[in-house]
Amino acid sequence: MSLDVSPALLEKAERGEVSDAEFVACVRESLPYAWEVITGVIAEADTAADGFADNETPPPDETARGQLLRALASDAIRGGLERHFGVKLAFQNCHRVAVFRDTDGDRYRAFVSPRGQLLNQSPELRDC
Repeated sequence: MSLDVSPALLEKAERGEVSDAEFVACVRESLPYAWEVITGVIAEADTAADGFADNETPPPDETARGQLLRALASDAIRGGLERHFGVKLAFQNCHRVAVFRDTDGDRYRAFVSPRGQLLNQSPELRDC
């Protein structure tokens, strides 16, 4: 299971829409490692002149890696986090999380391009 959904939140979702704030709180509680990485990269981007930061540190274990994968592979989770923080998240190699405030720039286009993905490969990441 990706998220630990409380019975109250599940009941609310069954009755209708839940707010982004409620959803993001569920993500924060369910995926603490992913939350820590993403909020850390956002904090770095907030102080960067160009609004960009990334995390290249591999997760400490498979549980942590799984949290990042669940958070960033889910359109709903990624979209909720992007709306909540007002950023664009990008992801490579099952652990490299990047934050962009500007998606019109060359840096964003390079990061999300096939070329960018290929250049970010290494033998150690082959089975990540």
